[in-house]
Amino acid sequence: MSTVVIIGAQWGDEGKGKITDFLAEKADIIVRYQGGNNAGHTVVVDDEEFKLHLIPSGILYPDKLCAIGNGVVIDPQVLKKELDSLAERGVPTAKLYISQRAHVIMPYHRLMDEVEEEQKGKAKIGTTKRGIGPTYTDKASRIGIRIVDLIDKEEFPVMLKANLERKNQIFAKLYNIKGFDYEEVLKEYQGYAEMLEPMVADVSLLVHNAIKEGKNVLFEGAQGTLLDLDHGTYPYVTSSHPTAAAAALGTGIGPTKINRALGIVKAYTTRVGEGPFPTELMDELGEEIRKNGNEYGTTTGRPRRCGWFDAVIVRYAARISGLDSLAITKLDVLTGLPVIKLCSGYRYKGEIIREFPASLKELAKCEPVYEEFPGWTEDISQVTRYEDLPDNAKRYLERIVELTETKIALISVGVKRSQTIVLENLFA
Repeated sequence: MSTVVIIGAQWGDEGKGKITDFLAEKADIIVRYQGGNNAGHTVVVDDEEFKLHLIPSGILYPDKLCAIGNGVVIDPQVLKKELDSLAERGVPTAKLYISQRAHVIMPYHRLMDEVEEEQKGKAKIGTTKRGIGPTYTDKASRIGIRIVDLIDKEEFPVMLKANLERKNQIFAKLYNIKGFDYEEVLKEYQGYAEMLEPMVADVSLLVHNAIKEGKNVLFEGAQGTLLDLDHGTYPYVTSSHPTAAAAALGTGIGPTKINRALGIVKAYTTRVGEGPFPTELMDELGEEIRKNGNEYGTTTGRPRRCGWFDAVIVRYAARISGLDSLAITKLDVLTGLPVIKLCSGYRYKGEIIREFPASLKELAKCEPVYEEFPGWTEDISQVTRYEDLPDNAKRYLERIVELTETKIALISVGVKRSQTIVLENLFA
């Protein structure tokens, strides 16, 4: 039995979908444990591309159980579209389970997200405007609607009425905009309740029993450590916890049940939206990496900001989540670059610092300290053994291991499952 948590160890978009899909072959259950449809995981199977936002990437294996845990916020509208799209493409979804305790994204959450972001003007944080933050806000305020409430024919209308009265007053008095009609929202969401009810389960018990029976469980995270509400570049963060510890809380199992944590990192660094980015490339090279790596958001389509690999943030992420190993993705994107740089520390007030600062004011004054490596020109997209990689690529990877103090378990050299170099069997 093995339980493995997958987390992003940068600012998200590290390739978690591809790695989850690759590892799911040996897993019995794949569980999403935090975030919502602000995440986007792209998986390629037999040259066919799938873009998933809520449903675990393991859904593409027909014999696997997939579950959405209590830590996820669910937009039923988006989930329905995703289920319909998979059905149209012949992907079975009968083995998908949804936690009773997961919170529901409502129309007023999406509108609140949009108007609050616009109100911030130049201080905006770059939200996806999917209603994620306002849903987590209502959860913390104890006025949220859970899946178990949504499917309760007596409870849901009462809760919806109370929430709409509260939200519509805010929209009218604070933002001078029209709110929502109770009957329209009720009818729409009663339809969603009917659709979702057969999938609703006690996911905590489901996962607990699977572990008890010695099955392999894969926990699929969204976003990245540097977007964590507590440990990220606050306030330019998400509203949940994309760390290994969140897998226990967002699923409903004890932390001692998790065996290992795998951090996913690109061979370079990207970020979407606002916020600090010490190694960002603002020149033609940054644009070249964006083009070669197809660095555009799965959820928003926004171009991603690109920069060199930052060992400071990855070592920090490894500490926060207790990472056992790394999966390096998109190594092939660096092919052809004459020189590759790697940030080993920051220069702040004339001194070299190796730890990631909490203060954004301090971070803004940090200059990356780079080490330079000669690149390689060999095509590595079909390499399946580490020893067959170019020597320069291996030297680059070895330095990443040294600086992050974390070994490498997997290396991805392309979007397909077969384009993966395995250094360690995570489900041994």
